[in-house]
Order: sequence, then C-alpha cells, then structure tokens
Amino acid sequence: MSILPIYTFDHPILRKRLKLVEEITDDLVGLALDMHATMKNAEGIGLAANQVGQDVAMTVIDVGHIKGNEGMTPLTLINPVIEAFSDEEVADEEGCLSLPDLRADVLRPVGVQVRFYDLEMKEHVMEAEKLLARVMQHEIDHLNGVYFIDHLKPMRRALMKRRLQEISRGEIEAEYPLYRAGS
Repeated sequence: MSILPIYTFDHPILRKRLKLVEEITDDLVGLALDMHATMKNAEGIGLAANQVGQDVAMTVIDVGHIKGNEGMTPLTLINPVIEAFSDEEVADEEGCLSLPDLRADVLRPVGVQVRFYDLEMKEHVMEAEKLLARVMQHEIDHLNGVYFIDHLKPMRRALMKRRLQEISRGEIEAEYPLYRAGS
C-alpha cells in the first residue's frame, strides 16, 4: 500500500463529475487500498478518488475510531448514489483533506439512504445517520465536483477567500503529503 499525495483546492479534477466504475480490476482494488492507507495517514474519515487525482467514482470512509461509531467497519463505496434524505437537518462542523485547516458548519440532512457497490461489485443499500450520513454526503459531493464550502452562504465563503487562495497557490502545509501542481 502506498500513501498518495492529496490534491488541494482548485485543481480541476476536484471540480469534475467522476466516471462510473464499470468493472473491478486489480488496479481499482489497489487504488482502494492506497486510499484507505492515505486517509488513515492523514487522520481523515473519508477520501474520494479525485482527491488523489483519480477519475473514478469511488470513495473510502472510516469512522470506526470516532466516539459513538466504535466497531464500524471501513467502507469502500463504488458509484454511490444518495437515494433518500431525512427531513431533519442539522448544522455541524466539516473539514476536508483538500482544504487543510479550513472548517465550517454545514447544514445537511441527518440521515441518508445510499446505494453503492463494493469491491466485488456487489450492490448494497445502506441507511446511515449522524456522522456516517454526513461523511457519505461530503464524499459523494466530491465525486460530483462539489466542495463542502459550496453549501455555505456567499458571505461565509467570501470570508474564506484569502485562505482558499493560499491553498490554491500551495502556500500551505499539512501533516500529510499534498499534490502541488508542477511537482
């Protein structure tokens, strides 16, 4: 397994709707394993394929080490689609490995129903709530080229402009490897 560099704000692949996976290959399984290792190394709880420069609709999630989610198995979601949302919404703080040190409260549904495939191309339908539902929504947004900051009110986003420009220019550091354009 390899630790992959994480692409940061404003790289074009992070705004792209990713290609659906049509078949499971050894390369795809290897990418999933690398993504899990990369996420763990960065102390993240979710990572989408475009965050490591790959144009495939796949994300990995691991919230099992977070209080209240102990024992939850790490997930690999291929071609995930949110089929239903709860009516109840809640604002909670989110961050993103592609936006180091940037956090904001985002209003999202408390629960979701997600249809996805696993690494054996077996279809699953999962209902999730609270943290897992939030992470699924955040990561599925990535697969569609959406950042969590896109859910913020314009004034709140405007207040982040300087920090976003610094991230875009590579004027940031993180405790994990970052992909820098031209490197």
